[in-house]
Amino acid sequence: MDGWTWAVVAAVGLAFLVARRLLVRRAPAEVVLQQIKAGAKIVDVRTPGEFAGGAYPGAVNIPLQALRGRLREIPRDRPVVLYCASGMRSASAARILEQAGYAQVVNAGGLHQLPT
Repeated sequence: MDGWTWAVVAAVGLAFLVARRLLVRRAPAEVVLQQIKAGAKIVDVRTPGEFAGGAYPGAVNIPLQALRGRLREIPRDRPVVLYCASGMRSASAARILEQAGYAQVVNAGGLHQLPT
């Protein structure tokens, strides 16, 4: 590859990283912990296989692709903490819940980012 091609590849990569960072909007760990202590419903939006491999204590598994059809399982009267593997699916899930009228929605990011 010539210099111009490398510059384009680098620019696209940087644009992807910036867009990902803006779209994810992960809440700070202190906020996540505060919501969990306040009785938040913890929802893991990963696949059932990922969930079976390990999950946050007390979390319920509602995969992202099934979320719209399972909203009735998520209470509206308490905070909701969402997580996945990296924060991308939980960011999408947060947007779905906010569009459905949920007021207290927190994207915790990935499982490894949740407070212990």
